[in-house]
Amino acid sequence: MATQRESQTTQSDIACCDHNVDSTMQPQQESHVGKEGSSQLKMSLPAISFVMLIAGILVEYVFRFSFFKGWVSLTWYFLAYIPVGLPVIKKGVESIARGEFFTEFFLMSIATIGAFVIAKYPEAVAVMLFYAIGELFQDAAVNRAKRNIKALMDIRPKTARVFRDGKFITVSPESVQIGERILIKPGERVPLDGEMLTEGSSFNTSALTGESKRSSILTGAQVFAGMINIDKAIELRVTQLFEDSSLARILHLVQKATQRKAKTELFIRKFAKVYTPIVVFLAFALVLVPSFIVEEYVFSQWLYRALIFLVIACPCALVISIPLGYFGGIGAASRHGILFKGSNYLDLMAKVNTLVMDKTGTLTKGVFTVLKVESRIDRAELLQFVTALEKHSTHPIAKAIVEYIGEHGSGYSAVQVEEISGHGLKGMVAGKEILAGNNKLMEKYHVPIDLDTSALADTIVFVARERKFVGYITIGDEIKEDASIAISSLRRTGMKHIVILSGDKQSVVNEVSKKLGIAEVYGDLLPEQKVEKVEALKRNPDRVVGYVGDGINDAPVLALADIGIAMGGLGSDAAIETADVVIQTDQPSKIVTARKISQATKHIVWQNISLAFGVKLIVLILGAGGLATMWEAVFADVGVALLSIVNAVRLQRMTFK
Repeated sequence: MATQRESQTTQSDIACCDHNVDSTMQPQQESHVGKEGSSQLKMSLPAISFVMLIAGILVEYVFRFSFFKGWVSLTWYFLAYIPVGLPVIKKGVESIARGEFFTEFFLMSIATIGAFVIAKYPEAVAVMLFYAIGELFQDAAVNRAKRNIKALMDIRPKTARVFRDGKFITVSPESVQIGERILIKPGERVPLDGEMLTEGSSFNTSALTGESKRSSILTGAQVFAGMINIDKAIELRVTQLFEDSSLARILHLVQKATQRKAKTELFIRKFAKVYTPIVVFLAFALVLVPSFIVEEYVFSQWLYRALIFLVIACPCALVISIPLGYFGGIGAASRHGILFKGSNYLDLMAKVNTLVMDKTGTLTKGVFTVLKVESRIDRAELLQFVTALEKHSTHPIAKAIVEYIGEHGSGYSAVQVEEISGHGLKGMVAGKEILAGNNKLMEKYHVPIDLDTSALADTIVFVARERKFVGYITIGDEIKEDASIAISSLRRTGMKHIVILSGDKQSVVNEVSKKLGIAEVYGDLLPEQKVEKVEALKRNPDRVVGYVGDGINDAPVLALADIGIAMGGLGSDAAIETADVVIQTDQPSKIVTARKISQATKHIVWQNISLAFGVKLIVLILGAGGLATMWEAVFADVGVALLSIVNAVRLQRMTFK
């Protein structure tokens, strides 16, 4: 597998901040009352410390009461310190117990205890207080960033009406079995995937696709969990268990999304693990080294500078804001019907410079219609032979042929049916071997075709009976409405190479490529030949290859590409499971949206890194030189963290069109 994808399973091994953004993705089991109480406590503790700190400063420095000195002052500020300082010290001790000495909690604990030692009591309280306030802002930012994702958790239907013992009863969706009938009334959300039994209805599919447009579904078609029934009461025959439904699959993908880290995120966390002990060493050096070279050395003065150094060196802004930036990107994408399976793929999407696309179902609608039937035997008999065979396939071409003659139009049944990937179908109909597929299938079974079909710019299904060519059916497909706009927009985002790989005949692929303005196209490809083409593209080390496909035949190429993009949240299970990004709306233009979101996320992450390092470096130098106090260090550290968080939250407000 390509090196770009190697980071996907590495987990963070450093506890540098109070909240792991990943944990917010997990379904919470706490009661509403428990959550509310915890939130109130978290806000009240900093409030107590803040009031006591302000009161102490007023009494000591504004009103200058003489009694507020010595042990009185120490006791007051120590009591103000406990609500915000004790939780941090506790986390520092727990980190040390796990063998992680050099964490943010360790830095702040040393700095504030040292401040108490040199009688800088207000500064000691301020360090912990502003850290706690920063945590509250972080909570608010994380909650805002995850709102779009967590909203998915609320669309899971809690009940289903299932037909049992002669009546519909209300049960949990988890208890409904495949084959049972369920009833969905107007305005209700579909609880399970199923086949439409009634005449049909209209549905709002926004939960699955991100688009709120109405979709009409007729008898026999699939209805998916999460859709909202609009018109009338309908009945479905359940085709998937609750845990296997389309909605459950999407929720599972979203819940796992932030477990895969981006390289930048992994680097920053690893960097923090090395950076923190270096900072502690430099702080000690800042106290000790001047004693050998400074004539009028004052220990408390240099200790104070070292404490400032420790406060400003805390990597909080980096460790909080960078995961939050990626989390915001995943949330923004989900709002547009795009599922990134990890923040590492947000990074990769911005780097892709070669995009390989399947044709059918990706650039074209994949909704085929029969255009022409040419037969050397009785036309009706030819259609019945082919239909009997095609009923055993789920391929869009097979469905088009079956629909053309009618679901029950064939008087024959096919047995020993074999679907040959990339070729077509073979089976026995009325005691005779029937072949229906492309020219590669005819070549495989040595069936000569004595006519020239190369000029036809449509998909052709050749038919042979007993290894003799007896006719063909031409099938037409339609280019998706936004395909042309998507291709031109991709080029504007910096996509250098766009390639079409298709199993369809070359003349058909050429026709599509002309309409879309794509120069590099390859048709007549088997699945293994698609793999070979992508492997050839990847041999160039300067190329980062993305592949877009929708079918089961695309799964090997999706896995091989640096980043695989599955077209259609309701498409092939194999494609969706293998892909790194899922475009739920089936629109090629969403690839452009995904790319813009990834580019915006990358820019924001690097802005945060630059801001944090830049400000910290300046204040570190000023602090070491005695030109900055601990107050400035506190405000600089907290200020950088808050600015980084606000910058990350901007992703939620951006439009990507």
